Amino acid sequence: MLNSLIESVKGKPGLWWLPISFIVFYLDQLTKSMATESLKIYEAVHVNTYLNWTLMHNEGMAFSILADQSGWQRWVIGFVAIVIVVWLLIWLTKTTTKQKFLNLGLVFVIGGALGNIYDRFALGYVIDFIEAHYNEHYWPAFNVADTAISLGAFFLILDLIFGEKDEDKSS
Repeated sequence: MLNSLIESVKGKPGLWWLPISFIVFYLDQLTKSMATESLKIYEAVHVNTYLNWTLMHNEGMAFSILADQSGWQRWVIGFVAIVIVVWLLIWLTKTTTKQKFLNLGLVFVIGGALGNIYDRFALGYVIDFIEAHYNEHYWPAFNVADTAISLGAFFLILDLIFGEKDEDKSS
């Protein structure tokens, strides 16, 4: 099995970065499992002045958009996310190993998206548990997958600014 995986990755240098996606997925699912086992839903556990652990179930998408819908959003959001992951994987096959920011951005977004897709299809909601705040101003709860997606977007922006500018760069 390992040999077939190596053969499928040969000639597609960007795919060598893909294990990072699996690490992100694993860490996301591990932390969500730990949060589910150790926290009570909607009860904040104070960590410090700016951070709480608060288990929440998000049936919508970012910032709980569409969370009040009848359930159709679970499937639509999930399938749109799958299409995006497939598109990102195709993009990854066209990159070179030298395109570090681009590859990191793609694999972080892929890993994070897979973590949230798994939750959405397996549970019907995404588990969030990290709650950042300043005084009484709270940022919507998030998870490791959301953090990876944000970090991936940051690396994609860095690639736009500092990445290779020649004609051989994948689009």
